Amino acid sequence: MPTPAKAYAAQSADAALAPFSLERRDPQADDVAIDILYCGVCHSDLHTARGEWAGTLYPCVPGHEIVGRVTAVGDAVTKYQVGDVVGVGCMVDSCGHCASCHDGEEQYCETTGFVGTYNGPDPVMGGHTFGGYSDHIVVKEGFVLKINHEEADLAAVAPLLCAGITTYSPLRHWKVGPGQKVGIVGLGGLGHMGVKIAAAMGAEVYVFSTSPNKAEDAKRLGAKELIVSKDADQMAAHANSFDFILNTVAAPHDLDAFLVLLKRDGTMTLVGVPDSPHPSPSVGNLVFRRRSLAGSLIGGIAETQEMLDFCHQHGLTADIEMIAMDEVNTAYDRMQKSDVKYRFVIDMATLKQG
Repeated sequence: MPTPAKAYAAQSADAALAPFSLERRDPQADDVAIDILYCGVCHSDLHTARGEWAGTLYPCVPGHEIVGRVTAVGDAVTKYQVGDVVGVGCMVDSCGHCASCHDGEEQYCETTGFVGTYNGPDPVMGGHTFGGYSDHIVVKEGFVLKINHEEADLAAVAPLLCAGITTYSPLRHWKVGPGQKVGIVGLGGLGHMGVKIAAAMGAEVYVFSTSPNKAEDAKRLGAKELIVSKDADQMAAHANSFDFILNTVAAPHDLDAFLVLLKRDGTMTLVGVPDSPHPSPSVGNLVFRRRSLAGSLIGGIAETQEMLDFCHQHGLTADIEMIAMDEVNTAYDRMQKSDVKYRFVIDMATLKQG
């Protein structure tokens, strides 16, 4: 029989998130049941709950940066047992047999698309999936991740399940490492993890920001310098010098200002998705130095586990502000104003006590 769960949901695009009851399936043979301890608050949660992206299914229970403890496992589960600390990220299923799934790149599933942790088609219960703003969740073993960080760090691990893998995957794919000059555009929830991870990979890291007052934070996080992107002289001083630029900004802006900073054969990868298109970049800035403009979407399950292990090895977690469940609407308002350093995380004990 399905199990009742407490949650917070938006009932419409203009409704505040509020208490909501839902049902989770009983664990099937390959399922893991998880008591949710912490859930990060991603900007995607806000976009989806407030209907800023097309296709939101209501009621909407957001949350795809989940850390919790295993409470039950199905008979066929071999990787996890009751009491393990685990994570769940942006995906809870995929077709499992297309070329991308076969290659461990489930986020690019070519048959059905990956099943989102929330707002995706629920293949078992019907309807759509409900995310981590809830007291527990049931997920297929193949989409559960092992967390080895210390108990005291678990809240700050939660944002790694989206912000961490979203930045780690392109840095790894484009082989960022020692001897490279790497730029991170934007110092927010994604950007601050990009700085930490790129620095841990051995690169010389620079932050691009419109806010000069973030310079001290950029250096604390591992950057050599903050470059004020609206200062033409500062930008010109770095022309043709970057091996790789990771652009985390999710608002339309002039991509050419950054493309001209790349060396020959350099790449700028976009991970932010604006609600309207960027101005079209100049083809000449690509052609004449064989530069590349690319994109990247989260990461596969194996790579997400690799990222978690890398962060554990290097002592990396997100910079967070802990909130209670009933503070999530205020957090959304603050997040729209970039008033958080650098990720809100919900202490789910506050939901269970409510």
